[in-house]
Amino acid sequence: MSGGRLRVWRWLVQDGRAALWIAAAIVGASFGSVSFAEDKNPAAEAKTEKDMKPYKQAIPNTEVSFEMVAIPGGEFLLGSPESEAKRNPDEGPQAKVKIEPFWMGKYEVTWNEYDIWSFNLDIQRRKVLNLQPTALDPKADAVTRPTKPYTDMTFGMGHDGYPAICMTQHAAKMYCVWLSEKTGQYYRLPTEAEWEYACRAGSKSAYFFGDDPAKLGEYAWHFGNSDEKY
Repeated sequence: MSGGRLRVWRWLVQDGRAALWIAAAIVGASFGSVSFAEDKNPAAEAKTEKDMKPYKQAIPNTEVSFEMVAIPGGEFLLGSPESEAKRNPDEGPQAKVKIEPFWMGKYEVTWNEYDIWSFNLDIQRRKVLNLQPTALDPKADAVTRPTKPYTDMTFGMGHDGYPAICMTQHAAKMYCVWLSEKTGQYYRLPTEAEWEYACRAGSKSAYFFGDDPAKLGEYAWHFGNSDEKY
């Protein structure tokens, strides 16, 4: 991938400051024997790649949910070739990587999801509405949460429905730990290889739509065409 986009992917996955995506795998899909009868999770039921289906995960005792999509397994070349225009040194050397099937968030984790954990909104909601905790809540409540920020971390770029940004990698990981305990379904950050594999979607060009960066604005919002807004 050219133009520093591979570095951006590493930023997203490894540093976690730009935006947060989550992933789930078949192996170790469920925690213990706890399940939600009213909302069976396909990820907990899947045994093979053929069983994998898109699903919507509700966050218990909230009105918030998110969608996960199934990514089939396969092999691809991680990184970009030395011949690619505007290639950065840290985009290589290329390596063939085998990816096991997994689920990935259809969209970035939104503030609506992230704030439930970071601001204890789930605990507050239970108290205000006198809701009974689920069997999983005690462990979820015990997961460490970040200190309240001193400023608005959206920086005026939108809140409801917009991607959560500016968290550290540690915070992103702890969010996944909390979400796993909260739902009974194992969630984690995608690996760098999984991230690039999903973004490439089988393409071998510099961009998924081809090699011409002049067409980027037709497919994505970026610094050059977004006026620094979402």
